[in-house]
Amino acid sequence: MDAHASSPAPRQPRQRWSFRNWLGLAPSPALTAAPTPDDPATGDGDALVAACRLAGREIGEFLALHRLPATHQTLAAAFDSTSGQDPRLAAAIEERRRSGHPVTPDWLASLHAAARPEDEARAMTRLMDKLESNIVEFSRTTVDARTATSEYGQALQIHVDDLHGLATAGAAMTEMVALARTMIERTCVIERQLARSELETRQLHRSLEESRRDAELDHLTGLPNRRAFETRFDREIVTATASGEPLCVAFCDIDRFKRINDTHGHEAGDRVLRAVAHALAALSDDTCHVARHGGEEFVVVLRGRNLAQAYELLDETRSDLAERRMVNRATEVPFGKVSFSAGIADVFAYDDPRAALKAADEALYHAKHEGRNRIAIARGGKVNLPSPKAAQCSRYLLSHAACPNGTFGPENACGPEGCAPAHSPRAA
Repeated sequence: MDAHASSPAPRQPRQRWSFRNWLGLAPSPALTAAPTPDDPATGDGDALVAACRLAGREIGEFLALHRLPATHQTLAAAFDSTSGQDPRLAAAIEERRRSGHPVTPDWLASLHAAARPEDEARAMTRLMDKLESNIVEFSRTTVDARTATSEYGQALQIHVDDLHGLATAGAAMTEMVALARTMIERTCVIERQLARSELETRQLHRSLEESRRDAELDHLTGLPNRRAFETRFDREIVTATASGEPLCVAFCDIDRFKRINDTHGHEAGDRVLRAVAHALAALSDDTCHVARHGGEEFVVVLRGRNLAQAYELLDETRSDLAERRMVNRATEVPFGKVSFSAGIADVFAYDDPRAALKAADEALYHAKHEGRNRIAIARGGKVNLPSPKAAQCSRYLLSHAACPNGTFGPENACGPEGCAPAHSPRAA
């Protein structure tokens, strides 16, 4: 007999089930199958090992060159840029290196966020919501099935006991009783399996909730991240529209943050980020939500407050932070004044909420351009920059009519109404 004909077929490796398989996101088996020495398509196994070692060395050199920690994000960026998977990323990193700016995890995160449209983030959120809904529905169905199976088993047991008591039933009745008992045993097995499925479903639901929270959290500051903000912003628009409440959005950016990093180091810069995040987080309640938008920028959504009230609330935080004197605990060297600039916009003053975000961002740029450590207000294409005296003007806080010129001037230019005169350069 031919030896090859009698030899058993090689045992196929058993594929491991995973949550990614269930979602249909697992890679193709052709991509994950281990190469064999006889496979002409894969070439020599030594060449594959050498290629893997080369890729690992290039990734390690990338992390060492930019002094990056080995995280999921930095490893992915290192692979994409060194392997040619993402030429645009490689070009952006090279341009940043030539300009003398460091490649940091925050910069990579902001680059990733900018390359990823908000629509994709919202689509992912909808997918997660649908998945969670399906899991909840499956859990409910499992509970109902287990309950029905248990009730059926109990009723069947009662009938079997009644039949077993009939001594005159004969052999046929005895066989029927034995068959019914077998059905009861199998029903009990199914009930136990359903109970395990119910438990596993609960665990899966908890894991999904933890993954959702982890995906929507900025781990450096503890604030919600940009993805979470997009979801919250859409919800606040719906809520404010239904209740007829005003809705404002503000972008806040730490002043001269690069200088803090360059002077005191990135670890000290991270502590400053957390301090500013903590100050802004103190505003959070059911109607005010704060998130880290990326880098040293934060975003605040304020429902139930008009522009003047939103300005007053945010400016108080800005003023309190600017008065604090922070010291680098590692070196005992003062940071100097730590402040932020901000731009605020009324969401419902624009046809598209995204236009309000753009207006708030432009107002932030205006506040930076005018000297930092201040808040600018976007009003339908114009930007108002209240001075400390103008911000306290009761007419300003009540109505835009307090500033007929549409622009606030510097503190020493404020007249009795707290507004810049018509000939002020800023009023032009």
